Amino acid sequence: MSDVIEVERKRQLDDVAALQARLREAGYRPAGSSVETDTYYSRPDVDFLATVECLRVRQRDGFAEVTYKPASTTATHTAADVIAKPETNVILAGPEQAGAATALLDVLGMVRLCRVEKTRQTFRHPRHEAVTVVIDHITGVGAFAETEVMATDTDTAAILLGQVEQQLGLDGCPVVAAPYRDLVLHHHQVEAPV
Repeated sequence: MSDVIEVERKRQLDDVAALQARLREAGYRPAGSSVETDTYYSRPDVDFLATVECLRVRQRDGFAEVTYKPASTTATHTAADVIAKPETNVILAGPEQAGAATALLDVLGMVRLCRVEKTRQTFRHPRHEAVTVVIDHITGVGAFAETEVMATDTDTAAILLGQVEQQLGLDGCPVVAAPYRDLVLHHHQVEAPV
């Protein structure tokens, strides 16, 4: 049995209301909203910013988890900025465990990079349960749409992702290749130049 991989692409949004209207017109179902706080880490001997690896502790509405995504390669991050990586997720016993997880990573010597605060609205495709569109508002950075397809076949998923973006008019929005972590770090550097 093949592993399921999340295939996704992120785009910058100028008009959130217009995308919400197109989602409704296309029959997408709202699947909830949440406020998430992600604390990102790197290793002292490996720069996760350079390798585009992800180690984070996420906390939201009664839920917490630790996630790891491996380094980006030409196989996992295409020239069209479609990202297809396996994720390792460890769901914690409760939201209060997020503090314990960050404390553990701190005492192990992991390097804390930043916190990303995000308000997320999730929409499910009317016919494909594996297709999700999320609208993220990143505190201090802006609004973004992520189209995500869960699949075992990356090529087929990438085609479906492109079709969904075209149907929703997202194909005209700028692609954002950088992770939210990097956008937040860049925003903080611009705010407080050295």
